[in-house]
Amino acid sequence: MSMVQALKQVTALSQWSDAELAALAAVLQPRTVEAGSHIFQEGEPGDAAYFLIEGSCRLTVGGRSVRTYAPGGLFGELALLDERPRTGSLQAVTPALVGGLGKAQLASLSPPMAAKVYEALATVVSGYIRESEPFFRQMDVLLIQDGGCAPGYNPVTAFLTEYLEKAGHAVFVTAEGFKSLIGNRPTDYRALVADRKRFDRLDHVPGVIFSPPLREARGADFRSERFPEFKRPALQQQAIENMRGRGVRVVVGIGGNGTFKGVQALAAQCPEIHFFFIPVTIDSDVSGTECIGEFTGVEFGSEKIRCYMADARTHKRMYIIEMMGAHGGFHALHSCLGAGAHLAVLPNHEYDFEALVPALADRDQTVIVVAEGYKRAHRRETGFSGNAAELFRDELLAAGLQTRQKIVCEPFSRDIRGASPNNMDLTLSQRMARKVVALLEEGRSSLMPSVNGNEEGAIPFSEIGTDNTVLNDLASLANRLY
Repeated sequence: MSMVQALKQVTALSQWSDAELAALAAVLQPRTVEAGSHIFQEGEPGDAAYFLIEGSCRLTVGGRSVRTYAPGGLFGELALLDERPRTGSLQAVTPALVGGLGKAQLASLSPPMAAKVYEALATVVSGYIRESEPFFRQMDVLLIQDGGCAPGYNPVTAFLTEYLEKAGHAVFVTAEGFKSLIGNRPTDYRALVADRKRFDRLDHVPGVIFSPPLREARGADFRSERFPEFKRPALQQQAIENMRGRGVRVVVGIGGNGTFKGVQALAAQCPEIHFFFIPVTIDSDVSGTECIGEFTGVEFGSEKIRCYMADARTHKRMYIIEMMGAHGGFHALHSCLGAGAHLAVLPNHEYDFEALVPALADRDQTVIVVAEGYKRAHRRETGFSGNAAELFRDELLAAGLQTRQKIVCEPFSRDIRGASPNNMDLTLSQRMARKVVALLEEGRSSLMPSVNGNEEGAIPFSEIGTDNTVLNDLASLANRLY
């Protein structure tokens, strides 16, 4: 695409003649940008605006994605006008070509052309002021990502947006989970748009995000650190008043057991709003359904353990690895089984140290997986400062373990949370998103979509358990030592 063709797509330049567009294109400074590279970063001095000629770019503010640009996009115009530090970072999503417009380029234009440029910039800025506040006054569907991070948060958000939009709904999301419901400023919300043409009409409004790229995005773009204060009834009531004030008709909570409890509390006090919950949790700590993130979590967890097993075999070591599993120990158990490790140590299970210690004594390689929730209450009550793996090591030594193996304890690792969702979790995301839309169209509320193999259903909030257990038969299968 030529510069003139790209400039024709800029809304503020839509009434310009080809000759005027060509005059502007002639002074722009072309710059090629590799995918992943920044055009500018938040906090840097700013003195130029940019037109996107080719490729795609993403604008982030405070580390959070707020807008994606296609060819014809204009960004950085505020810095051109006030020369203040950049308020956001712009990064190329794909290889990109941009045209830079600084004060020097403006000065080289004829006075009439420079005046037209300033008039166009004024139109853009006034549009921000005029349209951003009203745009978020009425929100049809509000998504809330909260809790920890797990593979699948962003993809299920994208699929929900796609299916809800096709069903005639406008979709919004809190910028930082439940915390944004309390802040309730326009900047506490984002609008998600799946349709490309609709996005092109709205991309000049701050906070409007093109949602399809979220299908491939790791992590959770719209969540905060844990917000335990939301347990307070006064804050819940404030959140309800804020949602009512913005005309919210549907809320979909996305996350783990903590997110569910927050959504459940709101649903109990606000019957006129339809509430739904989609479980995204590596540890599968929401019962009655497969959970988004559990498949990717086990896949990556098993691979990590295989690496430890190879190192244990090579260096004659005993690795005791702490892994996710706060309550039932799902992730630790299934990762252990998938890798063929020697023992999974789980919460609420007892282990026969009189049998275990002799079984370990003559080995020259061992990998033991310990769920993070193993004897958590005991560790707190006794003031034990180590992790679950270190506690189990100390219990082995106290029981008389003597071994030639070098014992190495590995702490809980959070890198699995940022894994790219695999096909199973992406498929589960689509099925659950589709089910939420179907339940909404039936006029139902306070439900969680459930998927178990080929069976799909819905579980009322009142029947959802958040302390998922594991089967004893599977736990015994993960004991290869005694």
